[in-house]
Amino acid sequence: MSYQKFALRLALVTTFLLGACAGVFAQDQQDPSNKPRNVKPELKKAYKDWLDKDVTYIITDEERKAFKKLATDDERERFIEEFWRRRDPDPDTDENEFKEEYYERIAYANEHFSSGIPGWKTDRGRIWIMYGKPDERETHPMGGSYERPSYEGGGSTTTYPFEIWFYRYLAGVGSGVEIEFVDPTGSGEYRIARNPNEKDAMLMVPGAGLTLAEQMGLANKADRISGAGGIGNSQYQREQDSPFSRLQLLADLNRPPQVKFNDLAAAVNTGVVEDNPLNFDLRIDFFRQSDERVITAFTIQADNKDLVFSDSGGLQQARMNIFARITSVAGRRVGIFEDPVITTATAQELTEARDRKSAYQKAVPLAPGTYKVDVIVRDVTSGATGLKQLGFTVPKYDQEKLSTSTMILAAKLQSLVDQPAVGQFVIGTTKVIPNVSGVYKRGQPVGIYLQVYNAGIDQTTLRPSVDVEYVLSQNGKELGKQAEDWKGMSDSGQRLTLARLIDTRGLGAGEYEIAIRIRDRVTGQSLSPAQKFSVIQ
Repeated sequence: MSYQKFALRLALVTTFLLGACAGVFAQDQQDPSNKPRNVKPELKKAYKDWLDKDVTYIITDEERKAFKKLATDDERERFIEEFWRRRDPDPDTDENEFKEEYYERIAYANEHFSSGIPGWKTDRGRIWIMYGKPDERETHPMGGSYERPSYEGGGSTTTYPFEIWFYRYLAGVGSGVEIEFVDPTGSGEYRIARNPNEKDAMLMVPGAGLTLAEQMGLANKADRISGAGGIGNSQYQREQDSPFSRLQLLADLNRPPQVKFNDLAAAVNTGVVEDNPLNFDLRIDFFRQSDERVITAFTIQADNKDLVFSDSGGLQQARMNIFARITSVAGRRVGIFEDPVITTATAQELTEARDRKSAYQKAVPLAPGTYKVDVIVRDVTSGATGLKQLGFTVPKYDQEKLSTSTMILAAKLQSLVDQPAVGQFVIGTTKVIPNVSGVYKRGQPVGIYLQVYNAGIDQTTLRPSVDVEYVLSQNGKELGKQAEDWKGMSDSGQRLTLARLIDTRGLGAGEYEIAIRIRDRVTGQSLSPAQKFSVIQ
């Protein structure tokens, strides 16, 4: 064989081998099973337990997603530290009161609500951990004979073990929150009831445990079972027992409690907001609580026409986030508050809703002295933001001097004598929603609210003897006056409550002043607080 032929064959063999190797290599590259797997390391047990056990009820979806994206343990430790700091009610102290109480709640739930599963996993444990001890707790651990109240249809029946927890107020849920738990299996695991019938052990027994309406043939028990007939007599059913209200309550209770708006806190610190301003009104009122404490009420109002409504589940909704910081004259922070304000309207109500206002109020007990409050409000949809900084002095009420609270011109006055006196805008037994702008449409009544302190006691009647007169004037000219036959005495005469509505149907457009002339017959002291308001057509 010649050298040329040998070299040619060698080149052909080499080319074939190289081609075969390249094909095998290409095939190997295309095979997904041969590619290196991008596997994210699994969380350590301590972090997984923190996420899925410790804070599973209070961590928001955004926080959970952010935590899962963290790559190192150092980042996770910083995240956990910041997580608790955001919920600390007083970051200026070394202790985190929220964190300490939270873990105490978990321990209590595990000790008292375990039933084959850990207490923290039960419905009672979850509510206790999220919201703490209820204000009232009604327990029926053995069930048994039960007389239904009228709003459940009346009549007698037999129940499973059940409990009713009552919270006067839960932020983000509402006022007068009632939660019913039922143990239908007798295992000790109580579950949140979705309707009042769940505790009725006779529900599926024909002819037994009938409501009054069913006994009289006005209702059918089968309707209760199918859900079509409510609880037997819808005429007396409470609104909170309706299916929609129950479902809304369950949804609200499943949401993590609201957390601080850190972006708003940062804006308060810098005093700088975006170029998109939001106008709002701020008012501060004072009501004596004790010799050393004064209830200071901060009222914030914004015109709905300045807010952006967006569709949410078929309803039009505007949402504001509010953050405020109170500092003393020495610069020490003495309190903060932050809350969302949600205004909802149907598409048909939207036009009318835009002509109204959205209001929020926070009452804080403060010692007499000089303070400053920084308030920032943001429209969540549009991002429009407003900032106000206001100095104020909390008065010192002298026990020997006749004095009054702030005089409030109200958009709404409502007596709560027969209702739970809890929630925003509640002063004593009256719901008072201030009209911060002081502008009323003709025909809209002007509400007036005032508390009088330290009136003298007439020793013959053992009651205060105080003359009260309302005087309406315009441009310094009296238009009319009305005497007050007050009967709102409380606290052995140490506080008299004045609440009245002034009719504006006979008033023309313009500026007015309402004064309350108060004269104590016993001590001879007198006061005349006044407020101005406007009437428009």
